[in-house]
Amino acid sequence: MLKKFGLITMIIGLLFVMTGCFDIDQPITRDSEGFWNSYFVYPLSWLIIYFGEALNSYGLSIIVVTILLRLLILPLMIKQTKSAKAMQAIQPEMQKLREKYSAKDQKTQQKLQQEMMAMFQERGVNPLAGCLPLFVQMPILLAFYHAIMRTDVIGNYSFLWFELGAPDPFVLPIVAGITTFIQQKMMMVTDNPQMKILLYVMPVMIFVFAMFFPAALTLYWVVGNLVMITQTYFITGPNVGKDKTAEAAAGGKKK
Repeated sequence: MLKKFGLITMIIGLLFVMTGCFDIDQPITRDSEGFWNSYFVYPLSWLIIYFGEALNSYGLSIIVVTILLRLLILPLMIKQTKSAKAMQAIQPEMQKLREKYSAKDQKTQQKLQQEMMAMFQERGVNPLAGCLPLFVQMPILLAFYHAIMRTDVIGNYSFLWFELGAPDPFVLPIVAGITTFIQQKMMMVTDNPQMKILLYVMPVMIFVFAMFFPAALTLYWVVGNLVMITQTYFITGPNVGKDKTAEAAAGGKKK
């Protein structure tokens, strides 16, 4: 779990660093050159402008585009949710293995890892499946940032109480942190201390980053969280893997 936390931290930190890379000061147009501009930034800029003109609101446009992007990566999110559910179902067996190989010497820990991997293969569980959406979302987040900052009509537009191209110092970051907490709570696969640390630290990190990112990017994150919360509820219910965990525990008692 700490490795996953480190991975998330690295991805968000890298995103923060990369927002200053590329030709951020150059306006994005259909004539902009380069793979990044042609296939990531400009299509997003065009899409936001298209819906912005149709809806007469670039804020609503970002919401619509966010939902469309979430629908596009829905298969990955379903896979992530099912992976979390499968991991929850095998938690009692994983705990038994940890108790069986509780010694901290290298040989015992290697044996524990081998037994874990064998169990994952037997049950068809991929413990890294939950990280894939993070890698997919990173270029989308970065492209969103560039599309906003390099398209004047978007960055200078006001929506509700904030400007899309400027940070919202308080309200949106709080909403981003709260929705991140709810999403993680619904996806929580275990009650171990490491998972609880991630549950509380991650929303704080998102809150801090959201205070510096353009409000449009935070709006994208909030809408994405709301979509993910809805997807998780309808795919697995509010408590991922709860029933299977209970069944597994009951099965263990019978044995």
